[in-house]
Amino acid sequence: MLTAPNIGSLELREAPGGAVRFRGKFPYNKLATISDGGRNGGRPRKEQFASRAFSFAVDDPEQDIHFLSGHRFDKPLASRKAGTLEFEDTDTELRMEALLTPDAQQASWVQDFLAAYRAGLVLGLSPGFRIPPQQTVPNAEKVEEEDPNLGRALIRTIFAAVLFEISAVTRAAYEDAEVEEVRNWTPDKPRLIRPPAMRWRA
Repeated sequence: MLTAPNIGSLELREAPGGAVRFRGKFPYNKLATISDGGRNGGRPRKEQFASRAFSFAVDDPEQDIHFLSGHRFDKPLASRKAGTLEFEDTDTELRMEALLTPDAQQASWVQDFLAAYRAGLVLGLSPGFRIPPQQTVPNAEKVEEEDPNLGRALIRTIFAAVLFEISAVTRAAYEDAEVEEVRNWTPDKPRLIRPPAMRWRA
């Protein structure tokens, strides 16, 4: 499984009943530098995701997707199957909303994550994904030369990727990939957790 650069943003909002709500976004059509070419003068490499590149999994409610701490599946924070993670896909960005319930907050790794976040040490959002097989999606990605007026990098554009998880991470590549905590928040929409009969099933 691949992970993308930490180019998304994450925001924490206090929710009623002791739950903690996170809202995050991962931008489309924004370049991130994967490699500067190294000390031997290799070519820089950059990457971007086309609009709705994650639609295969995001548009399928049967596909479980996890919200993790640092791409660690042994440190889950929320998931679609649990009814605590939702997505909204747009042409400009993938938006997510996760609810860390009081029960989830009893786990040691959730407590560690919240402490790190509130200390300003968790600053970005990063997806974990894989590129579908060539026979399934023939043009899932392409690599092209950067405009010589801008540089000499190789630019990889991903048009289709299977999203498995999205993670809170420590460092972001763009200025807008920052984390903000909003306290004394008044909910402007129903609580994320749904009755069991309305939850997505795997």
